[in-house]
Amino acid sequence: MADSPDKPTIDFHSHMLERAATEAGLPHCVATGFGARMEKPKPGTAFFRAQEASYDPAVHVEALDRLGIDAEVVSSTSVIQGTAWASPEREYELNRAVNDEIERWVDSYPERLIGCFNLPLQDPKRSLEEIERLSSNPRFPAVQLPACLNGVYLGEPEFRYLWEEIDGRGLVVFLHPDGTRDEWFQSFSMWNSVGQPVEEAKLLASLIYWGVLEDLPDLKIVVAHGGGYLPHYFGRLDRNVTAWPESTRNISRRPSEYLREMYYDTCLYEPAMLEALIARAGASQIVMGSDFPVGESDPLGFVARSPSLSAPEIEAVQGGTAAALLGYVKLESGGVAPATA
Repeated sequence: MADSPDKPTIDFHSHMLERAATEAGLPHCVATGFGARMEKPKPGTAFFRAQEASYDPAVHVEALDRLGIDAEVVSSTSVIQGTAWASPEREYELNRAVNDEIERWVDSYPERLIGCFNLPLQDPKRSLEEIERLSSNPRFPAVQLPACLNGVYLGEPEFRYLWEEIDGRGLVVFLHPDGTRDEWFQSFSMWNSVGQPVEEAKLLASLIYWGVLEDLPDLKIVVAHGGGYLPHYFGRLDRNVTAWPESTRNISRRPSEYLREMYYDTCLYEPAMLEALIARAGASQIVMGSDFPVGESDPLGFVARSPSLSAPEIEAVQGGTAAALLGYVKLESGGVAPATA
């Protein structure tokens, strides 16, 4: 458990699988090359252990104990069980199954697991119904959203209803792409190494340029994988203010200023990248994220070893900032609970 008497440690980026949604999604997802690589992982391999961990909340809690982390935000492994390929009816059924399974996990370990639910984005009515259903549970303070739906990025006008509803309810958004559909990225598994940061850059650009962040400044957004490329390549965004003034028709500030108002996880693997992100966004905008069960093996240490962070800032990144965003407090037992519970 964490050493701090009042600040919890929270892993904001941890994934689960639901068996029916996984079986349905595997032939359509980036992780299998859209069905081209359907072989099951071999028992005893690291990937096999990671996949099995994704089905079992007890394994997650055991890892939290081993790593000294109080709690995690658990969300769907959308690169495997994404649902944009399905009919609207089937998409709703699958997302409902995943959300129900996350709810079962959270109910089983209410002091260790924090719920982050999905939405059937092809059906706005049902998306709003799922927001109503899950957000009424104080242990579901967050919603996971992909970068786009069938090529339409979520900053575009057809999704404004969604952002307004999320903003009105004070939910935390966890932005995590479910994978680029461009076949080029399948070579060398670049859908993950290169494609995910590209998708994050496109998503953030759409949120900025379509004016979502301008019009809804109180949105609480956490971006996976340190935000992708855009926080490190903001110069060309700001250059457009003078070079192409028409690009700023929906915003009143330089694009890079909106980047400073979002939050980014530490799932970066390279210390120099974390230092660059801290310098760009500020320590106050960083939350710890491991991508368990496939990611960073020592998330607390990865943060603690940062030379740019003071002791109070390390404590904030390791969980204090996430707790404030989510509305959670640390319990004397070492777990967490909603502040309003």
